[in-house]
Amino acid sequence: MRLVPALCLAALLPSAALAAPCGDTSAGYEAWKPQMAQEAAAVGVGQRGIDALMGTSYSKATISADRNQKSFKYSLSKFMEVRGASTIVSQGRSRKARNAELFAALERAYGVPPGILLAVHGMETGFGGFMGDTNVVSAIATLSYDCRRTEFFTGHLLAALQLVDRGTITTQSVGAKHGEVGHTQFLPGNVLAYGVDGNGDGRIDLYNLTDSMASTANFFAQKGWRPGLGYQEGEPNFAVIREWNAATVYQQAIAIMAAQIDR
Repeated sequence: MRLVPALCLAALLPSAALAAPCGDTSAGYEAWKPQMAQEAAAVGVGQRGIDALMGTSYSKATISADRNQKSFKYSLSKFMEVRGASTIVSQGRSRKARNAELFAALERAYGVPPGILLAVHGMETGFGGFMGDTNVVSAIATLSYDCRRTEFFTGHLLAALQLVDRGTITTQSVGAKHGEVGHTQFLPGNVLAYGVDGNGDGRIDLYNLTDSMASTANFFAQKGWRPGLGYQEGEPNFAVIREWNAATVYQQAIAIMAAQIDR
């Protein structure tokens, strides 16, 4: 397996000017698009990306999901029950055994143990069973326009438009409600920053299992994973799990499931 890191063009994202007005309803969305398109063009987004933005529609499903993330408020035991932790562990062990060469290669390259990658894979998409049903560019554009987290999602919108320019995603690509893509649900800015061509075919495709696992391992490595050290709460690598998801109950669940998968 050849591991080829992506060229990262994400450096411009945090500093992008935010002149287009946000909104709390769909009313101003169509007027916002051409203003946002001017900002995108100013930071180097090409015509394909601009056309993709102009072709988006306001995603009510995305806004609804953004306002109702209830499971992160559960207790750890309830969260693990609702998310099917026992099934994730069982399937994770089986998948580790079936793909032993892949996970061994990834651990050699990045230092991240298989259990972490498999726990994330199982948690995010049921091991690729459901990678989303929402148009990626429309979801990210909606969240960029929405006033709740405009600056954060504008960076990811600019990244998504660059990915369209490159052909990494298309205007038809679907993902999760917040525009995450692939087996482990990368936001577009993270595809630019951490995406890896794991299977050596010359392109980064987060819907491909090998590329997705390699990219996820690269994310953890770049965030400071220390090979061979512990990752339970209070141990050195738990801080890196926090970089993946901000919810404490999610972090705890990943650490516990990963240890059970690797045991």
